[in-house]
Amino acid sequence: MKIFGQAGIGVFPGPTVIEDEIRRHYGVALVGRTETVVERYYAISVERRLKNPAVVAISESARGKLFSSAM
Repeated sequence: MKIFGQAGIGVFPGPTVIEDEIRRHYGVALVGRTETVVERYYAISVERRLKNPAVVAISESARGKLFSSAM
């Protein structure tokens, strides 16, 4: 899809956070936005208790966002 978009004969999705990089790298232009697409990330660990500080921080942040939006 990126090759077709780069050639001017197609479109492809891309995350807004790297929009400027995509435009520069592929020489493309933005044709629209959507707020309905959601990305989900899963952290799977064999450990029952998380020990890595980075994984703990990510997990706590995600848990806080999950439960705060459910109210």
